[in-house]
Amino acid sequence: MPTITIDNKEYEFDQLSDEAKAQLQSLQFVDAELERLKAKIAVFQTARMSYSKNLQAQLDILSGDTIKFG
Repeated sequence: MPTITIDNKEYEFDQLSDEAKAQLQSLQFVDAELERLKAKIAVFQTARMSYSKNLQAQLDILSGDTIKFG
């Protein structure tokens, strides 16, 4: 029989009530969604940094604060 561990205590999955199984399923869904959203946030933060750097470069060009070679 499969077991699950919650708060360091093992439970037989088949012995859980239908309500407990439903709550467990909801908890697993929410945990998966949180992980998915964390990944999306990481992508957005990376994009934001890139946009910010590119904007700063454009503002530096506008104000003449660029490094000139040669």
